Amino acid sequence: MSKSIKAVLLSALVFPGLGHFFLKKPTTAAVLAGCAFVSLYWLVSAVEERTQRIIEQIQSGEVQLDTAAIAELVSKQAAAAETPMAVIVMLWLVAIIDAYRLGRLQDKKTKT
Repeated sequence: MSKSIKAVLLSALVFPGLGHFFLKKPTTAAVLAGCAFVSLYWLVSAVEERTQRIIEQIQSGEVQLDTAAIAELVSKQAAAAETPMAVIVMLWLVAIIDAYRLGRLQDKKTKT
């Protein structure tokens, strides 16, 4: 299996930047992995904050303890997590594409 395919699989299936570590590009790998960790933290924080708001609304009696009412409230709150999720997806795609590009360059160097 070529380096480009291994790097793509590592970046796509495990974590962004891992393919760059495999290709011995530690600076790029650290930047991608760091940005991914920050984005994941941002996403988890946003979800946790909205969950706390929903719990407070249920405890205060603003929202009935009914699955339909809670599901409606959760679906309204879910839109707020779209931005961090979009950042994570774009970062993951950049990591995959760049790992493939760098892997192809290294594959070409080893063939010649």
